[in-house]
Amino acid sequence: MSDFDDPSRNSSRQRRISGMAVSLAATILGLASVPGITVAAELPAFMQPIAGTTTTTPTEAATQNVLALNTAMFSLYGEAGRIFQKNILAQHPVILGLFSGTGGRFILYRPGMAPLEAPSVPIAYQLLKSVGHSTMALAEVVGPYLENPANQAWRGAMLAYRSRMQSALDTLDATELPADWRATSRGILAANVAFMGGCLERGAISMADLQGFANMQALGLTKVIAWAAETQVAHWMSVIAGWKAMLGPEWDKTYAASNTIYVARQNNVLFSVLAQFFGPEAMNSRLLLIETVSFTTTPQDMLESLTRIIADRSVGALFFGNYYLMDYELMGGNARNAILAEDAKRGMTPFLPPAVPFGSHQWPTLITPGAGPSSLADLH
Repeated sequence: MSDFDDPSRNSSRQRRISGMAVSLAATILGLASVPGITVAAELPAFMQPIAGTTTTTPTEAATQNVLALNTAMFSLYGEAGRIFQKNILAQHPVILGLFSGTGGRFILYRPGMAPLEAPSVPIAYQLLKSVGHSTMALAEVVGPYLENPANQAWRGAMLAYRSRMQSALDTLDATELPADWRATSRGILAANVAFMGGCLERGAISMADLQGFANMQALGLTKVIAWAAETQVAHWMSVIAGWKAMLGPEWDKTYAASNTIYVARQNNVLFSVLAQFFGPEAMNSRLLLIETVSFTTTPQDMLESLTRIIADRSVGALFFGNYYLMDYELMGGNARNAILAEDAKRGMTPFLPPAVPFGSHQWPTLITPGAGPSSLADLH
């Protein structure tokens, strides 16, 4: 039997070879630490295009180590947030009011029960909204081509849209709209078809024609907008009234949140309906308006936002002794003082909103009165 066939001798040989490798590595490392001696490792050819000497200063390394703490915080917060959300839903009813093209969604979460989604707003709301949007959309279609008869790029889109408009007009009587609402909608759609037909026949779109069309449609649009709002509000008022009665004493520990984008933040319909049942004392404490960058968002995203707000309040109370502090930009007070100081240096007049106390119950939208119209009714 050769040495290579003897397992015990093979094991011994492998230990000697491993020992020599460790000794050699230690020698190389030792040499590398001696000033003036550089050990160059030969890289295979396939690694050479992407390999290179990387240098990091102590300051850069230290900076990255500290910044990594903030990055890690988000991961830790995400893990904790899932537990916080479970705990909140186990103890408190939660109502979410979400914007949608169908007049909104309301979802009720009750401890230990499956989520309850409210019925949709009656279809009349969507029909009226579609009539109004179709009319104002014409300004978007023709806007880029005003007073430019040489450019006929709009004709294809106009022909297609007029065909859809005519189909809607031809079948309008079969929709579920009250007679007077249907009559007004018919007049609007007919005027839309006539305006588009005139533009196509002339082969041009003038500002005078567009303004005349808009002036003619304004009164009808005002009516369908009002009817749509009445339909939406009446429906959701009934839903929330029913939920409040169903929850009974649990209502006093119920949280509610609605989402909004910039244009919908003022007089937000869903939030305003909720406010009628929650009252002033719940504003910004149990009733929250959450700003988003898109019209729609998911219920889970809303729950995560609500969870973070509630959880941050406990953190603020723990560190600073105020439960609502974290509802505000933490550096906001210091930044405000810094802005005042910088304004003084530059001889500028400060332009800042009034300082409000943490836990303010004022509306989270524009509340300062001023001159000028504040509704379509004021305009007419």
